[in-house]
Amino acid sequence: MADVFINEKFVGTVENPEEFVKTVKSERRKQRIPPLLNISFEKKLNDIHITTGTGRARRPLIIVEDGVPKLKEEHLKLLKEGKLSWKDLEDQGIVEYLDASEEEDAYVALADKYVTKEHTHLEISPITILGIVTSLVPYANFGQSSRLNRGSKTQKQALGLYASNYLLRMDTDVSVLQYPQVPIVQSFMHEVCKYDKHPSGQNIVIALMSHEGYNMQDAIILNEGSVKRGLARSFYFRPYSVDELRYQGGLIDEIGIPDKEVKGYRLEEDYKLLEDDGIIFPEAVVEEGNVIIGKTSPPRFLGELEEFSIAANIRRESSVTIRQGEKGVVDMVVLTENEEGNKLIQIRIRDQRTPEVGDKFASRHGQKGVIGAIIPQEDMPFTAAGITPDIIFSPHCIPNRMTISHLIEIIAGKVGALSGRFVNGSVFSAEAETDLRKELLERGFRENGTERMYNGITGEEFEANIFVGNMYYLKLKHMVANKLHARAAGRIQLLTRQPIEGRSKGGGLRLGEMEKDCFVAHGASLLLKERFDSDRTEVYVCEKCGMLAIHDSFKKKPSCPKCGGNVDIAPIEISYAFKLLYDELRSLCIYPQVKLENKY
Repeated sequence: MADVFINEKFVGTVENPEEFVKTVKSERRKQRIPPLLNISFEKKLNDIHITTGTGRARRPLIIVEDGVPKLKEEHLKLLKEGKLSWKDLEDQGIVEYLDASEEEDAYVALADKYVTKEHTHLEISPITILGIVTSLVPYANFGQSSRLNRGSKTQKQALGLYASNYLLRMDTDVSVLQYPQVPIVQSFMHEVCKYDKHPSGQNIVIALMSHEGYNMQDAIILNEGSVKRGLARSFYFRPYSVDELRYQGGLIDEIGIPDKEVKGYRLEEDYKLLEDDGIIFPEAVVEEGNVIIGKTSPPRFLGELEEFSIAANIRRESSVTIRQGEKGVVDMVVLTENEEGNKLIQIRIRDQRTPEVGDKFASRHGQKGVIGAIIPQEDMPFTAAGITPDIIFSPHCIPNRMTISHLIEIIAGKVGALSGRFVNGSVFSAEAETDLRKELLERGFRENGTERMYNGITGEEFEANIFVGNMYYLKLKHMVANKLHARAAGRIQLLTRQPIEGRSKGGGLRLGEMEKDCFVAHGASLLLKERFDSDRTEVYVCEKCGMLAIHDSFKKKPSCPKCGGNVDIAPIEISYAFKLLYDELRSLCIYPQVKLENKY
């Protein structure tokens, strides 16, 4: 006996569960039961679960009976001729859809040659085990699975042409690559998802070698000549908007150049880019702190409005300025209305980004790294044919990560560039590496992709052969210009008196144990004295009872609330966070004593 559940509701029991499941499946294949239904038998719990609900991920598989797949050569022929459709395959019980629960009972073969009598289903193609983005990675079956996951994640962060109407949009924080290219090494998925309409990378010449230590670990070295010719150049767009808000009592915000009587008026120079309506003009060059929309607001508190006061009509300045660490050109100005019918102004700032030290790049195989140096073209190593690589990456990033696919793509890209064709790198059905090596040999190069190279500085020939080829490289959205942050003294939290958090708010940089170790190792341990007293406070302590004393500002002398004024009271420096803990302990009726060491 087994319990039967339909969409997790108990409906009854069956005596022979395995026979029941088999019958339901065969009836479904004969189209007597809706194909949307999936059934699974949990032997441990002795439960049969039938699901027909929405929101399930289901995937098609070819049915196998007695070790023979139901999809035959004649079916494939008819499909190619267009005489048979996908729907016909479903109706004839050749293909069926399985969800996650029914897949637990299935034994799926990866390809025809692996099918045995035990198998229940066959994959339509081995590539169906991958998602759309993952199947864009060429030669992925030659790489490690964790790197493949990282490679697909990396592609989602790459800059490219994310939408064809980007000039009409007000997106929060986007970048557009200026010269995106279609990869030389492709998979069939590039055609399926029309990758040529929204590419997100560039084909570059890459060399695998160490150079002056600037590409240690995952860092890469860029050729300055390539950068000047437009490699990895992008635009960064950032929107700013402001509403003309209405307040109670008929008060309203006003957009325009603020009057000099306004509370919080800035320097005249700050408003120099505004036109008569208080809004900046398109194509104006702006930098941090520039006012782009002039605005004044009514006083914050009604208490400020006094009948006979001269300040009765004083408004406060609330203009929109360019954020800290940002600059650019005003790309678009839009004047419109919000849902409530109030005036709404939106401005988009455009900033051209050329690659700089610290910008993040990656290949499609999860090999990501930041620029360690940008070297002049004349100092870059060059091949016997005079080719200078665009990027030099470190050999140390290959062995432990085992991304052989990364290396094969370099050879495939080299073949594609020399032959003037696209190379098929689809997972499980790519052009064979042996064929690529053969073609490379025919083109007059070494079959293993290495070449003799010369030192660009001394002109000497390197002892080792250097692995050089072509590769599709991606510029990622993590740019150093968006992350650069420093501050001196600034805003602090009200409770702990420590610096606030966050780059956008001008917060502090937290120093942990490891950062402390770096300072000590660097021989700059005195910096810690300054770093660690961000909430330094001076308190008075009674030497007799160990309680915190009070400084009487009227008598200009400290006194202890417990012992009175005729005791020794000493000032000490502690962090405000500790003083806060001390107060909290006292509020719990705990008597913490501060014992001072001998002063002498």
